[in-house]
Amino acid sequence: MSDWQPRLIATDMDGTLLRGNDTVSDATVVELERWRSEGVPVVLATGRPPRWMVRIREVLRHGTAVCCNGAVLLDLAGFEVLEEDALEPAVLQQVTAELRRHQPDTWFAVEYGLEFRHEPVYQPRWDVDAPGVAVATLEEMVAAPVAKLLARHETLPRNDFIALVERVVGETATVTNSSTDALAEISARGVTKATGIAKVAAEHGVGPEDVVVFGDMPNDIAAFDWVREGGGRAVAMAHAHPDLLAAATDVTGTNEDDGVAAFLASL
Repeated sequence: MSDWQPRLIATDMDGTLLRGNDTVSDATVVELERWRSEGVPVVLATGRPPRWMVRIREVLRHGTAVCCNGAVLLDLAGFEVLEEDALEPAVLQQVTAELRRHQPDTWFAVEYGLEFRHEPVYQPRWDVDAPGVAVATLEEMVAAPVAKLLARHETLPRNDFIALVERVVGETATVTNSSTDALAEISARGVTKATGIAKVAAEHGVGPEDVVVFGDMPNDIAAFDWVREGGGRAVAMAHAHPDLLAAATDVTGTNEDDGVAAFLASL
């Protein structure tokens, strides 16, 4: 595959494209713009909600971003939500009730549009006082469709909690995780970064064999499986989670070492 060239570039943000200080290096911006100028779309595929895309939009101003682990397609130029695969109230009510029955100290939050709601006892780690962030009751949060349900536990070990959530949710919805905390991210059934990237790729007439995807955490596994099984390239960062490394076709440097730019420059 030494002469292989991607027709679409998809990259995770945190821990992958972004450095630890939440910035993109000049070298990475130049490399991405070089590919874009040659007609290769650059797609940001992230667990982040649209409201966390404002700063990156100032750097990478064009294209479609896959947000909320595939649930939301966001046009960066117009900052407009193009499509949303939402969790419906019936599923939200069932999942939250079952999780709380199994583990009463599970606390919830939801993402939808540019808004974030969380229970009073839920402890957000970011954007505590940001616009669009507000406290709500669980009953209020599960009464309308949402892009993503967040379930957090403050004392259980991360792996134990994620395993519990996966068992309880089963086939009802899709569970991913991209945090070192006991935080589960729950999307509608079948919705992953892979489904989001596939939609954008199809709009450009591109199949998985012509896609390179970069990532570092387990919420990237579905996208890695999609491109690897289709003949494309799944590139893990050097510091990536072991489960993601096992799904990769290639490994590049860390986000601090501009691993995404280095790999693209090598093609």
